[in-house]
Amino acid sequence: MVPGGSSGGSAAALAAGLTGLESGSDIGASIRDPSHYCGVYGHKPTFGLCSVQGHALPSYQSPDDLAVVGPMARSARDLELALRVIAGGDDVMSRGWRVHLQKPHHTRWKDFKVAVLKSADTAEVDMAVQHSIQAVADFLAKSGAKVSDTARPDIDLHDAHQTFILLLRAATARNLSASQWQAVQERSAALDPAREDYEAWMLRGCALSHYDWLQLHEKRYRMQLQWEAFFKDYDLLLCPTAATTAFPHQQQNERWERMINVNGKPQPSTTQLFWAGYSGMAYLPSTVVPVGLTPQGLPCGVQIIGPAYGDLLCLQLAKMLEKEFAAFQPPPGYD
Repeated sequence: MVPGGSSGGSAAALAAGLTGLESGSDIGASIRDPSHYCGVYGHKPTFGLCSVQGHALPSYQSPDDLAVVGPMARSARDLELALRVIAGGDDVMSRGWRVHLQKPHHTRWKDFKVAVLKSADTAEVDMAVQHSIQAVADFLAKSGAKVSDTARPDIDLHDAHQTFILLLRAATARNLSASQWQAVQERSAALDPAREDYEAWMLRGCALSHYDWLQLHEKRYRMQLQWEAFFKDYDLLLCPTAATTAFPHQQQNERWERMINVNGKPQPSTTQLFWAGYSGMAYLPSTVVPVGLTPQGLPCGVQIIGPAYGDLLCLQLAKMLEKEFAAFQPPPGYD
């Protein structure tokens, strides 16, 4: 089974007890997916909260759009401690500002107002994952939290998915060589304008003009405003991290041609990037917490999305769930 990526080695090492704390990067769920698949804790911070300086070998010095670095751990408490250590600006930015995250006042279950989204037409989620999320929702409601399974930001989910993929591939396009970029330009220009699939979005994103990127950035900002409006009524939103639990390793064909089994039907593995971009595109924080094993014996996590700079609120719910609902379970043979 895959441990997820790109921080899959970190998550697997945590689960196996080889290390007690890890850091990862996340532009398309590279912290969140491995945490979900391996049954550990991971936090994707608010964009810009933690400096990415020194994250990779020297190449580009400027940070990527969407990309963050964040902690991974076997407990929510360790996750929060690590975030407090790494939060802050780079050498230049830290001259002018200091991090002061608002301390959450939510100490009882009844203090929380939580929305729950278990699946979406844009990216169907396997029932085993949906049942795990429903179990969390039921526990929260029984414990006194206000829980809604209908409250949502006023955002078209298909539009959000498309916008994220275009912005994601625009951000990663700078890693292409000049010849690769030229080839992408040609392939993008040759696309049927009616095509609406991951490969088409990927090519268009890589070939975006700056003008087109600015139009997407405006669309993204309007979605951020919708998230802000939503968080005036609700504290957090719970949703899947990915469409399934860990699946068999695949290396054949292009990524978008590789299928995963979702409720007995094939789904392109890239479709589940929706769950990465739903919050990531809007620069929001999200914490992945393990919530137990599926009937197949595989770890499953839930993604806790909070408002911008509401990182500690995400982690507060994570800590309370760890204490009273479910915590990290060592894999067989590693306890």
